Amino acid sequence: MGGFPRPETISRPRPLSASPETTTGTLAARQPWWTRILVFLLFILAVAVVLVTNSWMTERFSESTRNRAEVRLALYSGNLISELQRNSVVPLLLARDPELVRALTDGNYSSTSARLISFQAEIGAASILLLDREGRAVGATNRNLLGSNHRQSSYFVDAQRNRDTVFTAARRETGAMDFTYSRAILSENRMVGVIVVAVDLMKYERSWAGLTDAVLVTDSEGRVILATEPRWRGLTMAEAMAVQSPPSAIRRAIQATADWAQEPPDAYLRGQAVMQTETRVPFRGWRLVTFTAYDSVRERVNAVLALEIMGFAILLALTFYFLSRRAWSQSISFQRESAELRLLNARLQREIAQREKMQKDLAVAELTLAQSSKLAALGEMSAAVSHELNQPLAAMKTYLAGAQLLVQRRRPDEALSSFQRIDDLIERMGAITRQLKSYARKGGEAFEPVDLRAALSSALSMMEPQLKARVVQITRNVPRNPVMVMADRIRLEQVFINLLRNALDATKGVAEPRIDLTVTVDQAVRLAVRDNGHGISDLDNLFEPFYTTKKPGEGVGLGLAISSGIVTDLGGRLTARNGDGGGAVFEVQLPILGSEVAAAE
Repeated sequence: MGGFPRPETISRPRPLSASPETTTGTLAARQPWWTRILVFLLFILAVAVVLVTNSWMTERFSESTRNRAEVRLALYSGNLISELQRNSVVPLLLARDPELVRALTDGNYSSTSARLISFQAEIGAASILLLDREGRAVGATNRNLLGSNHRQSSYFVDAQRNRDTVFTAARRETGAMDFTYSRAILSENRMVGVIVVAVDLMKYERSWAGLTDAVLVTDSEGRVILATEPRWRGLTMAEAMAVQSPPSAIRRAIQATADWAQEPPDAYLRGQAVMQTETRVPFRGWRLVTFTAYDSVRERVNAVLALEIMGFAILLALTFYFLSRRAWSQSISFQRESAELRLLNARLQREIAQREKMQKDLAVAELTLAQSSKLAALGEMSAAVSHELNQPLAAMKTYLAGAQLLVQRRRPDEALSSFQRIDDLIERMGAITRQLKSYARKGGEAFEPVDLRAALSSALSMMEPQLKARVVQITRNVPRNPVMVMADRIRLEQVFINLLRNALDATKGVAEPRIDLTVTVDQAVRLAVRDNGHGISDLDNLFEPFYTTKKPGEGVGLGLAISSGIVTDLGGRLTARNGDGGGAVFEVQLPILGSEVAAAE
């Protein structure tokens, strides 16, 4: 369990003192030569230690800084590739949209802009532009572009020549870059228009500007297309570094003095020495380069060197003091220094006391946080137990009422069947309580081969009382052959029951409620539960614990959170979306037994 950071153990230093040696003047007079040798050797040792420490610490801290820069490079590169890949499929999808194709064929563009705006809101693209075969804008998310002609634009010309999705990077007059994906729209194997999707990569420039010293991206020709320095765009790396203002003579002298014992820097940025790190972006030969200042490295190295130099300085001072202790003036100076050291010791003792008090306060706070975490976990477990046992209890109540009627009507055989179902439900409640004990761990000891079709049928049988209480059309589309997965059958049935119950609740108030269950098998096993309800209003918080849209008393918002955790433990994932024709679609994806068993375990 996480807590407050535990401070390092504070060791109480010994008080600084200056007790002079009792070396007599006679001994110093008899052996004057060894003192000179001692001072000389001490000076040589100080220089050697400072040089070795400087070299070792500089290499170590520079490597640490370079590693952090490489981690940032990987993050930046991943963001670029993710944005490009996310937008690369949009033209292909829009080029096949029947309404856009019909609008270009019939020449009726009254609703194209509104449709493109709706696509933009769903996809998150920067902008979308629809061009007819003459290059005229007939639909756009930016209505100011309607009617403009793009016949000479590279993305229009390239899309005509190549029937696949084309990526284009064009420069504006202001120096900024426009990145677009375009694709020809075909109708009966002839081009009727072009769809253009803009990719907003300039936003990364704004985010990079506040995280590191400088970042730039070059294309396959080595020219800068993205940069935190706007004046670098369109230049090569050498030209971009050349446009930096050269440092003044005083600045150069300071740099030469500061870098006398350092490795030469990779480059200078705004007159400061920087470390250059670059990586290849797996897209059209692009390269990503960052420049990181050496200030942090030098500050840490200089701090260590300052401590060493201070230590040797104190040692030399003490040596000279012992050599010149015969003079009363040196003795008086030494007493003054001793008084200063005592003051320093007193201040150090106060700081140590404050740190010890802080350590005790942190320990108390950590214990308080641990107790709060235990209480929160206990409350969440209680809510989970209540939620998971409500469904079997409701079914038992229904079966018990039916059994009473059957006994009154002297139909004992059918009543015994209801009692058997109640016994099965009691067994299931026991299994649920045992499973709830293991929610906090990622154990896989209960995994076994399970036929997903049988688990789905068992879940439908469990939901039989609720299904009989309402008129709901349930459609099952499952393969004829067994669909085997590696799972815990009880927990898998819990997931199906939660999804079916949510679907039933979502269809309340619908004239003709319908639930479709579809099982498909390709590279994985997918179960889709679709209803014709009102859909999902908040997809972001849907799987958060205690989030629910139901009225108080109808649910606590734990069903989907528990189901998502169970599916994740089984090596799969649970997703949700709104259906094209209305309603909600929940999809459970699990690995097929034999191909992804290791992932499930």
